Amino acid sequence: MQANDIGVWLGLDVGKESHHACALDRNGDKVHDKPLGQDETEIRDLLSRLSERGRVLLVVDQPNTIGSLPLAVARDMGVAVAYLPGGAMRKAAQLLPGDAKTDERDAYVIAFTALHMPSTLRDCGSDDETLAGLKVLSGYDEDLAWETTRHVNRLRSLLLQIHPAFERALKSDRITSDTVLALLERYGGPAGMRRTGIARVSEWARSRKLRNSAAIVASLFDAIGRQTVTVAGTEAAETVIPAIARQFMELKRQRREVAGRVERLLENHPLLTVLTSMPGIAAKTGSQILLAIDGDITRFENSARLAAYAGIAPVTRRSGTSIRGEHPSRGGNKRLKNALWQSAFIAAFHDPESNACYRRKRAEGKRHNAAIICLARRRCDVLYSMLKNGTLYQPKQTDLAKAA
Repeated sequence: MQANDIGVWLGLDVGKESHHACALDRNGDKVHDKPLGQDETEIRDLLSRLSERGRVLLVVDQPNTIGSLPLAVARDMGVAVAYLPGGAMRKAAQLLPGDAKTDERDAYVIAFTALHMPSTLRDCGSDDETLAGLKVLSGYDEDLAWETTRHVNRLRSLLLQIHPAFERALKSDRITSDTVLALLERYGGPAGMRRTGIARVSEWARSRKLRNSAAIVASLFDAIGRQTVTVAGTEAAETVIPAIARQFMELKRQRREVAGRVERLLENHPLLTVLTSMPGIAAKTGSQILLAIDGDITRFENSARLAAYAGIAPVTRRSGTSIRGEHPSRGGNKRLKNALWQSAFIAAFHDPESNACYRRKRAEGKRHNAAIICLARRRCDVLYSMLKNGTLYQPKQTDLAKAA
């Protein structure tokens, strides 16, 4: 939308129960500056009255959660909407006189910035029901992932306290396997397993058809035999460990359920079919990419803009003759950056073309992470073209191996 299409710039400092609305006209004069209830009727009434002065642009500082209702009402009324990121808002506030932090001033800063610095505004994203549902499920899965990590750390901490050798035997992600969790829930830990004996533990694991139970039980009992003393607090720890293991298994079940819902939600989404045709991208990674771009690749002028948004494009630093060079970006959309990095990592070892590109970068002297980022940047060009044209991945036409 062009600036000359707008007659009123409405800044909304959103809140849980009420917002503060400040509206400016083309001259920068205030035409409204009052609290606004978190209520559809009040929001509609204000937008209707302001629309009499010209087309309204509603700008919020929080496009999700508490800012969702004003955006939904505005879209329903055909009112243009935008989002002012917190960093841009803080910088703009420094250009204005005063340093007070009030809802009234924040709303004015939002409206002032929207009027005078429209390039700082961002798209609020689409109101597509599928993407909105995906955002909710993704947020819930992130919460579950955080809880999962917390439970793993707690388990490791307790086991390291009472039996370091036993904790070392649960190397890598073995501690998160269903077999180990079932054993910890059943026996509590090394002391409980020692009392029961390897024969009975092995028989119980076989009766439950636990995967790879023979090798796991053997390694755990080997570790148990390396320590003969009982550390103080072992009994208490082994009353807590089963509860943590049980909670961890429930978290894993919930994450599997969320993953299933995500797949069902996106099973008919055309862009997901395009994304998952590329090596290294599955439903979960594809959904993260869709969320990061709000399901609309046309938001980005070209693949370079998409790469910069993801933070996988190098940043040039130059000052006079003493500071020159390119460095990895520390910014970007973390969700998109992680999705592109992870998909490139998988493709580097399972897709011939990607593997060739990765090996070439390694041969040039780049370290593993740098080579993966280079591969992700090359794949970003292909991905952009696929999404823009709605075409599936075509290995013969995407010569990543020769890309430099």
